[in-house]
Amino acid sequence: MAESMNFRPFETLLDEGRALALLREAVAGADDGELFLERRRSETLTFDDGRVKTASYDASEGFGLRAVRGETAGYAHSTEISEASLKRAVQTARLAVGDGGGVLADAPGGTNRKLYGDTDPMSEAEFPVKIDTLAEIDAFARGLDKRVVQVSANLAASLQDVVILRPEGHMVTDTRPMSRLNVSVIVEENGRRESGMSGGGGRATLTALIDPAHWQAAAREALRIALVNLEAVPAPAGVMDVALGSGWPGILLHEAIGHGLEGDFNRKGSSAFAGLMGQQIASKGVTVLDDGTIPDRRGSITVDDEGTPSGKNTLIEDGVLVGYMQDRQNARLMDVAPTGNGRRESYAHPPMPRMTNTYMLSGDADPESIVADVKDGIYAVGFGGGQVDITNGKFVFSCTEAYRVQDGKVGAPVKGATLIGDGATALKHIRAIGNDMALDPGIGTCGKNGQWVPVGVGQPTLLIGGLTVGGSAA
Repeated sequence: MAESMNFRPFETLLDEGRALALLREAVAGADDGELFLERRRSETLTFDDGRVKTASYDASEGFGLRAVRGETAGYAHSTEISEASLKRAVQTARLAVGDGGGVLADAPGGTNRKLYGDTDPMSEAEFPVKIDTLAEIDAFARGLDKRVVQVSANLAASLQDVVILRPEGHMVTDTRPMSRLNVSVIVEENGRRESGMSGGGGRATLTALIDPAHWQAAAREALRIALVNLEAVPAPAGVMDVALGSGWPGILLHEAIGHGLEGDFNRKGSSAFAGLMGQQIASKGVTVLDDGTIPDRRGSITVDDEGTPSGKNTLIEDGVLVGYMQDRQNARLMDVAPTGNGRRESYAHPPMPRMTNTYMLSGDADPESIVADVKDGIYAVGFGGGQVDITNGKFVFSCTEAYRVQDGKVGAPVKGATLIGDGATALKHIRAIGNDMALDPGIGTCGKNGQWVPVGVGQPTLLIGGLTVGGSAA
């Protein structure tokens, strides 16, 4: 891969030969390690309640040095990219190596693939154009319905440049753009206020997002959701069948199942799926992939943060557990190949196994027939926040758009619905899989051990039997 045009630390900040020598000193006797250098620039603009609320621009750069020996990793980082800082980092990283005795792992394989462009999305429109666009969104959304009382529009863009140097001299670079547009609407009627939000983005240009055809559709969708919630009645409570819509509802799959299939949790035996490789853990027909190779998607990465090319990895095939997501350290300790899932939030964080775009493949059922098969339950098509316990897979998710279903007929929207269950049980209670797999619009961000990275999710329409629904209806 060609070195980034934007970030050339070995031409301007460090001598490459000296940096390589110091890296080799840090990992002498270790199993693995790398020097990760990064520069990141980001811009966020928020137009809220008729005025500019936030206009920020951030720039940062630094390096992280890692030495790995067995299950231990020494990590040091600095905001100053200099030989002096690197020398200090070597002393810290070597604490994990001890007396050594390790055999340095082979370098990651190379790739000429490029999943996204390297254009800086922040430079695609002048600042006044961005502000004017946000103001137009505000005016447009308010003009759609007299019940609109507040509008918030947010535009965010960033460019991350990374350079990864390995001790054998192998160097990998990647330039990662990201852009996103969100619209939030609050409506009021008879003293009751409800909200709706729409938007998304990915590793693509800002131009498409600020096109009126795009943001007008986002504003209309945000208003639609808000008006649906304005009519919502208290959600029922109890154990019932739940139909999940396609696309963004895959966030439940991501949290309740995906984290449990990350290599570190399984190596340590803390995942609900540990020790189940090759066993039937889901209903027949359930196939789940983690795929970092989809062009321009929010969760996609040409290479991971250890330099391994991203992969299209099958985790569950026809209900059978066939793979975990791995970084280099966990892959070596579990005697399997890395899968391109070693990710980190920034140079200040060590890599670990993380998801990219995690989704379930389509089945053959008609989505309408799936909902029609619900005798007494809910149809959930939008989700907000959730919590998951990785050790047992137990989850709690709040619905932002859901409907009561009785005798196969979709009824009134419901408010305050939460879905409660555990991932292992939910997988086995999937009774129907739609033929309409869709990916989310590009809004996912995943947290693990205090680190946050962009991700994607997706699924077809699903019918899950026997989920607990928490609600407020008497």
